[in-house]
Amino acid sequence: MTSSRSRPQDGGAPPDGDDALLDSVGATLGRLRRRTHMIKVDPPMERKDLSRNIVINIVDEADGRATVGSVAEQLGVDPSAASRMVSELISPGFVERLASQRDGRRTVLRLTPDGVALRDRYRRQHRQAFEHITRDWPAAERLQFARLLRKYVDSADKL
Repeated sequence: MTSSRSRPQDGGAPPDGDDALLDSVGATLGRLRRRTHMIKVDPPMERKDLSRNIVINIVDEADGRATVGSVAEQLGVDPSAASRMVSELISPGFVERLASQRDGRRTVLRLTPDGVALRDRYRRQHRQAFEHITRDWPAAERLQFARLLRKYVDSADKL
């Protein structure tokens, strides 16, 4: 097994050996998120888009059950931090607070039509970045990676 000291810090060459490769997954996923955001897309991504995109997706995926508390839980932040993030999406009209149809004492979050448009813009931007990053890959590898990445995330969702 290769020690972490012998691995390049810049993400250059892949680590040697299966254990080193598996040990590098966490850092690789973090770099993926940070570097993908830096790719030039049209329209350009802004600094606030990274956190907005994450919250928009949490609200969208919750199918009418998202709350500030559930956003905080999924992000691993304090409810006050999640509340600020949600408020930054409510003010411009991307997310709205509504009384829960299941429990009128609860407030749930829902994307507005402008929020759906923003979600779709982010998806187009991420596809542009994906296509740019993998532009030199054979089409079959690009699709296989996309399938495996989806499978990985779907498996994480089941936990």
